[in-house]
Parts: sequence; structure tokens; C-alpha cells
Amino acid sequence: MRKKILAANWKMNLTHTEAEAYFVTFLSEIGQVNDLEVVIIPPFTAISALVTASEKIPAIRIGAQNMHWEKSGAFTGEVSAAMLRAHYVKYVLVGHSERRMMFGETDEIVNRKVGAALHAGLRPILCLGETLQERDGGRVEEVLRRQLGKGLEGLAPRDLPEIVIAYEPCWAIGTGRSATPAEAEQSHALIRAILSELFGKPTADRVRIQYGGSVRPENAEDLMRQKNIDGALVGGASLDPRSFARIIWRTEAALT
Repeated sequence: MRKKILAANWKMNLTHTEAEAYFVTFLSEIGQVNDLEVVIIPPFTAISALVTASEKIPAIRIGAQNMHWEKSGAFTGEVSAAMLRAHYVKYVLVGHSERRMMFGETDEIVNRKVGAALHAGLRPILCLGETLQERDGGRVEEVLRRQLGKGLEGLAPRDLPEIVIAYEPCWAIGTGRSATPAEAEQSHALIRAILSELFGKPTADRVRIQYGGSVRPENAEDLMRQKNIDGALVGGASLDPRSFARIIWRTEAALT
């Protein structure tokens, strides 16, 4: 069984004091979490505060939104994997659609970051997905094959269980429009089939694949009941601690 994983991507929101207040409310809402893994991914400035607040709660991990592929150097404004590890970060987002579209990250850059994260002992959450134009043009499989093939290039089957794949169709991010459970499941099944071709079915069956794209309490349970959907990468709905807690409850309900 693949343990479901819910990740809250706060993007460029919440100061460290706001994050601490969020966490107090969040912990009072979620109760005991046993069957899920929960990852909070705040801005860099709030990481230390949340690591301290969560250190006695095994089900909750702290992640980072980005990292550079080099260990150190003249890269103003960047952070390295070693810097994240020094703050006890466990996960790091790689290749988020906003990084690809706004900051020009290519599949080759994403591949370097995945390798650097693994080498440093971090677990990358590799984001991928098609645009609305690509979907309407019937290019979903082509796009996913390219992003998976190039993003995971050079890796061995033993590396794959340390990676989480986040399928986030760009047309469903921050738009309020979500893929239906059937649409999301179809793409997740395709991703797992491509992984099987690249690394073998036993390896592919161990990889967790999240859905990201306007996940809300109202649609979370139906999404999480799908065979190949192993969790969610939640954006806007995770900025409200009660909303994110309800998504956790809905996911737990899907496990029963």
C-alpha cells in the first residue's frame, strides 16, 4: 500500500509569525493523523519556525518550495539542498508550473534539481502537467512522457520510491477549475504506465502520485478514492488551516 501524502504549498504567503499562528489552529483542528503523511511547504522565511513547531508530530513534515542544483556558489537569491537539510527539511518542490512558466525552468534544470535533492537526502516532489492548449490539442501523453523522461533521466529504479510525482494540470491551478476524479485518475494511470515502461512495474507501483489543481474540501474525498491518486498538492485551499484540515479529514474518509 502506498501511504497517501497531502502537501500544502503556501507559495509566497504568510510571514513566520503568521505561520506559527496558522500551525496552532491547524493542530487543534486535525486531531490524530495516523494513516497519512502531511507536508507543509511554507516560504523559506517560515521553515525554521514550523520545523520547531512540528518536531514532536511524526505525521507532519516540512518542505521547501525550491532549491538550486549546485552545492554552493555565486547564485544570488538561491538556496542549496545542504542549506535546507541544515533546517531539517524533508521534502522539496521541483519543477512547479509557476517555476517553469514564470522563471523559465526547463526539463533539464528540473532534472538537475531532482538529482541534487536525492544526493543530499531530500525527497523531491516532481511537478508536471499539461497546459490547457496542450490538453485541447490532444498532447497530454506527449507532454507527460517528455516531462517524466527528461525529469527522471539518469536515475535508477532504487531512486524512484524516494520521489513523489505531483500531477498538476496547469489549467486547473488557482482557477477554481479542477479535473474531474475520472480525468485525474486517467492521467495518473498514464503516469504510472509511463513509469512502468521506464523503470519496471514493481518500481512504478511504489511511486506516490499526487493530484494538484484546485483541490478543495468539497472534491478531496472523491479524488482520493481513485486507484492511482496517492494524495494532493494543495495550493490556495491550504492557506486556511481549517480548510486544509477538512481536506485531511476527507482523505482519511476515503481510506475507510
